[in-house]
Amino acid sequence: MTEENHALIAGRYRLVERIGQGGMGRVWRGLDQQLFGREVAIKEILFPPGMNEADREALLRRFTGEARAAVTLSHPGVITVHDVVEHRGAPVIVMELIRGRSLAAEIRSHGRLPVRRVAEIGAAVLDALTEAHAARIVHRDIKPDNVLLAKDRVVLTDFGIAHLADATTKLSHSGIVIGTPQYMPPEQLDGKRPTPANDLWALGATLYHAVEGRPPFEAEGLHALAVAVFTRPHRSSVHAGPLAPLLDALLTKDPAERVGAAEAAETLRAVLSASSSPTVPDPSGGVVGPARHRVPDRPTVPPVVAAPDEQPPTLDATAPPEPGDRTSRGPRGLARRSTVLGTVLAVLATGSLLTWSLTRDDGPRGGGAGGSGSAAASVTVRIGLDAPLSGGLASMGTGIRNSAELAVRTANETGHVPGVTFELTALDDGADPSKGAVNASRFVSDDKLVGVVGPLNSGVARTLVPVLSRAGVVNVSPGNTDPALTLGPDWATGTRARPYPTYFRTVGTDADQGPFAARYLHGAGKTELYVVDDASPHGTAVASGLTAEWKRLGGTVVGTERVDPAERDFAGLALRVRSSGAEAVYFGGYYDTAAPLSQQLKQAGVTVPLMGGDGIFDQAYLTGNPRADGDLATQIGVPAEESAAGRDFLARYEKAGYAQPPGWYGPYAYDATWAIVEAVKDLSKSNGGTLPGDTRAKLPRAVEQLAFDGVTGPVAFDGAGDAVDRRLTVYQVDGGSWQARTSGSSTP
Repeated sequence: MTEENHALIAGRYRLVERIGQGGMGRVWRGLDQQLFGREVAIKEILFPPGMNEADREALLRRFTGEARAAVTLSHPGVITVHDVVEHRGAPVIVMELIRGRSLAAEIRSHGRLPVRRVAEIGAAVLDALTEAHAARIVHRDIKPDNVLLAKDRVVLTDFGIAHLADATTKLSHSGIVIGTPQYMPPEQLDGKRPTPANDLWALGATLYHAVEGRPPFEAEGLHALAVAVFTRPHRSSVHAGPLAPLLDALLTKDPAERVGAAEAAETLRAVLSASSSPTVPDPSGGVVGPARHRVPDRPTVPPVVAAPDEQPPTLDATAPPEPGDRTSRGPRGLARRSTVLGTVLAVLATGSLLTWSLTRDDGPRGGGAGGSGSAAASVTVRIGLDAPLSGGLASMGTGIRNSAELAVRTANETGHVPGVTFELTALDDGADPSKGAVNASRFVSDDKLVGVVGPLNSGVARTLVPVLSRAGVVNVSPGNTDPALTLGPDWATGTRARPYPTYFRTVGTDADQGPFAARYLHGAGKTELYVVDDASPHGTAVASGLTAEWKRLGGTVVGTERVDPAERDFAGLALRVRSSGAEAVYFGGYYDTAAPLSQQLKQAGVTVPLMGGDGIFDQAYLTGNPRADGDLATQIGVPAEESAAGRDFLARYEKAGYAQPPGWYGPYAYDATWAIVEAVKDLSKSNGGTLPGDTRAKLPRAVEQLAFDGVTGPVAFDGAGDAVDRRLTVYQVDGGSWQARTSGSSTP
């Protein structure tokens, strides 16, 4: 069918414009001439290439029969099918026209979605699937493209390739895959008879994509993808938070062990009931939506597998209940339900206040107030900590928490501030920006809390920092690198203004990484550079900083390009780089895009190194790129082992008995915590040995005036709140692992 063909379909439906196309169909906006020009959606089938005539006829029969069966479904979450007709020997489905966008388009536009929004979408789709399964219809192609987000509805569409649960077809033996492989369970890829469990896997893959910003399995080519689905676990979730146990249960490979619809629905209700709000306030008066990064804006090097007792248990599965069945399924079903819910509720509980009292209760420590020699009453001062204590970044978040706790413990044990007992109050953000403002509000409401350490992610900082700043609570981060947090949103254009006077950080920023990389490459004798970025805030920041410094040094940029972070085919770009004569390639972005780019550059004969910022400094960059040797990355800071103070910190950390290593950001978290401790000490000293009543209000100014020797080096802050001593390290891939090459200051 074409737009130029104005003949009526089945004598009543006129085409207006094409509005979509997928692997199995093409969709048009049309008008029903027999119902006063009512707008409708008209879908025609597209046959897979290479299908023989017998299979075409079988597919036509099934498509038509199943689409007509879908007409019987009446549910607000299922698209209404008005009619099924034939046009020139091909079936055509006439449906209601939904004003909205697909979940796939929403992800492409905004990146990963907040946990609550994904739970809402999942609950709506699951409710629609329950209705379809009760009618013995299996959808078979649940994916983000087939979930429509209307103004007040979440609608499941495209039942055109659905399969009646009691039907049989020889297509499953013909080698034709019906569905979308990235969202298909192993049994469907294997051609087995479809069951409702197929749809539950696909729902899990769809929700995973929505909350993580990428599918649970990715590979080049159908065969490699099928191998991954059959043999490998899905990627560990990073941003799913309380949804993670449910996603694991839905993506269980054995359909007999996969979680059922009732348990999944109950789990989604638990997540929604525990979530307070899908959005958080923005300083400008709007709302903060989902983060636009496809991967965390901090690297995940190296990934740490949780201990076996920390993993969600394998979940049983039973067949979905028959319609009207409200009876218990027996001990096995109840055990699985309690396991899923118990795991989810445990994850939800990590959002509650976790307070460690790090002092004995046998009286004050240290000398008397004001040096009088008499015992002074101990004042409890709380320091808050925000970090990802669950999810894929929990290993780094735990190292940050442990390091902050070690600083608090050290202050108490040495009586560093006479008459003051410090406590640490930690909140889990799960690396989810939607939790930032919520956690900040809880910190602000604690009248004993004077300051906050964290967060790790710049995405979380964008929602947490404004709330703390409005309340006047000092905030020192060991991990945020977004320059806009200290220099303002227009920093790249040369207009710099500090937006949050209470915010500080102990690490450098993305604005430091690009120039540092430029100086390293120029010092290595490179003069011609090809610059690529992925359009993310991190990618553009490091690439623009590098380009400006590179030109200042007299280097030549022989080519620039911006790529889609979802892109995996860089053959054309590789040829352009090769013909440019570039002596190195700089990539601003993240490891999941950089790895295939580097590999394809090498395959095209481009033997020069690829260099990036800390967004590519990740173990996953190496596992996804066997040709990574020689590639380079900058990392904020320096290894703790390089200094005596750093080695002393590591020894004390080990002696404290923490199971989780401090990680890269642990030493910077220690110094961030110690900055608040030192500021409290200065306020007490200037007030005659006691803390003033407005300690919280005075603390930001006290932090701003600090200068002390920390475990990472000299600690002091400039007028924007950035660390004065900002150092970085260049790493190079050697023998399949990252090796430190050189460290230096962010300034020439």
